[in-house]
Amino acid sequence: MKATGIVRRIDDLGRVVIPKEIRRTLHIREADPLEIFTDREGQVILKKYSPLGEMSTFAKQYAESLAQVSGHTALISDREQFIASAGGYRQLVGKPVSELLDEKLQEREGGIAVKGDRSYITICDEGPSDYYSQAIAPILCEGDVIGSVILLQNDSRQRMGEIEWKLIQSAASFLGRQMEQ
Repeated sequence: MKATGIVRRIDDLGRVVIPKEIRRTLHIREADPLEIFTDREGQVILKKYSPLGEMSTFAKQYAESLAQVSGHTALISDREQFIASAGGYRQLVGKPVSELLDEKLQEREGGIAVKGDRSYITICDEGPSDYYSQAIAPILCEGDVIGSVILLQNDSRQRMGEIEWKLIQSAASFLGRQMEQ
């Protein structure tokens, strides 16, 4: 654990303000859920909560099914990082999503794009970007964006179309409904 030198007081309602610099560094936004832990030494630990992260085994199995049915690489992310991959790019699991992907998700945008299109984005700043086309659908839970379902394809001779779009929309809708239960 790293000391920041910042001290905050608890108000009469038990609230503590997390400094803006720390929120910015850790990508904590207003209304983000935080999980609270305590340890034996009396420390209170706040950790960003990822509802999709709780379902990582299920998400991995779902990604494997998507990859098998579509023939493309399938990725599932929460708002912060990739939590499942199948059909390729397994090195992305645990890596943060790009700011461009996060912005697209915040705007509840999705769609299919080919490298060179205006709507084509880099999905991860720390990973490979050799894929030719992408299909992205946001996962919504109780009106909030909690992640994305992504298909990637390397073959420039094939184009993703309506089938892939409907497939990831269905997957995103299913995952969002699972989180509501």
